[in-house]
Amino acid sequence: MWYLYIIRCGDNTLYTGITTNVERRLGEHKHGGPRSAKYLRSRGPLQLVAQIEVGDQGRATRLEYHIKALSRIEKERLVDSPVALQNLVKIF
Repeated sequence: MWYLYIIRCGDNTLYTGITTNVERRLGEHKHGGPRSAKYLRSRGPLQLVAQIEVGDQGRATRLEYHIKALSRIEKERLVDSPVALQNLVKIF
């Protein structure tokens, strides 16, 4: 099962990613090792603000791509409304 997750960075930006294990992936990002996203390495502290089960990897990738293309305001709406995020997942 694949998950989409959104992290709020210390500079208040939002980072979106996909994984099969959210806790493990968040730990990798927080520790800044070689498997962490370069974008997040200097933007701590990191806070997980949303996560949702999305199904297979292809679906997760399409959804991640779509969310990364949204404006900051639209991403904030998804973080503030779990129902909006669930509805978006249903579309993909």
